[in-house]
Amino acid sequence: MKKFVSLMVVLTVALVGLSACGSGEKTKGTNKKEENTLIVYSPNSEDIVNTLIPMFEKETGIKVELVSAGTGELLKRISSEKENPYADVMFGGLNKSKLTNEDLFEKYTSKNDKDMIEGHQNIAGVLTPYITDGSNILINTDLIGDIKIEGYEDLLNAQLKGKIAAADPASSSSGFAQLTNMLLAMGGDYESDKGWDYVGSLIKNLDGKVANGSGAVHKGVADGEFVVGLTYEDPSASYIRDGAPVKIVYPKEGAVYLDAALAIIKDAKHKENAEKFIDFMTSKEAQDIFGEELTNRPLRKDAALGNHMVPMKDIKILTEDEDYVQKNKDKIVNQYTDLFTELQ
Repeated sequence: MKKFVSLMVVLTVALVGLSACGSGEKTKGTNKKEENTLIVYSPNSEDIVNTLIPMFEKETGIKVELVSAGTGELLKRISSEKENPYADVMFGGLNKSKLTNEDLFEKYTSKNDKDMIEGHQNIAGVLTPYITDGSNILINTDLIGDIKIEGYEDLLNAQLKGKIAAADPASSSSGFAQLTNMLLAMGGDYESDKGWDYVGSLIKNLDGKVANGSGAVHKGVADGEFVVGLTYEDPSASYIRDGAPVKIVYPKEGAVYLDAALAIIKDAKHKENAEKFIDFMTSKEAQDIFGEELTNRPLRKDAALGNHMVPMKDIKILTEDEDYVQKNKDKIVNQYTDLFTELQ
């Protein structure tokens, strides 16, 4: 009986030992798997994530878990998860005017920062700009005839009354960007009478036709519903690339470009992988894809551009006061809404 009990004890110890070894191996494997992971929050388009993320995975061997949602929703998640972050990096949706909660992100400057266009570098240490987008005018070449359009002033042509597509700045971010661009280009700042007088004249020429969203603007021009539209470069360039009967006019008075940025989430569990992700998105390989295959303007000095994009040096660039615009957005929108209502 004693021999039987002793044998049972030996077997039990052996099984516990084997179990512990198995558990240890399993834990080790899980840790290895976790080290090879990156969790990405992104509001970016399917074109961007479906093109760039597989390239990153192939190059690094790191498996990406993507969570797609709107910028506002993702920022709320990051804030609510700050004691125990789920994601490692925010891919897009960020720029200086939206970064009101810098404490949610880690400082990191990419090894490629020196290769980015001056004025579009990671100065603060948190945001890494990787693409930029600007306001422009989109023209239907089948409908424009001999009407000359080189900038904002030309949109006051009486022949264009009711034929201009524009989005409501109160409900469209691109519509608001166009409004602040016009105020800066035509008045020199956001409060001058000269700038607002121009906006009033343009409102009259819109003839009450204002879209709630940006999609209706560029689509309306491409489909021939409108002769001209106030929109932005990304969708405009996509129509050019795909052969639609449209052309882009960069306002001779100047265009504002706003960057989209990446940032590492504070206390990210896979910080090193997040750093590799940022380095990849600012690499020449990725930046060339943005400029040639996609329609997002890359920010590397040596990035290649397709025929659907005009080099930045050929565009008159205006610098927006992003701090002022952020603090006074409601005031600017309300002034526009009051003016629009008054002129109907």
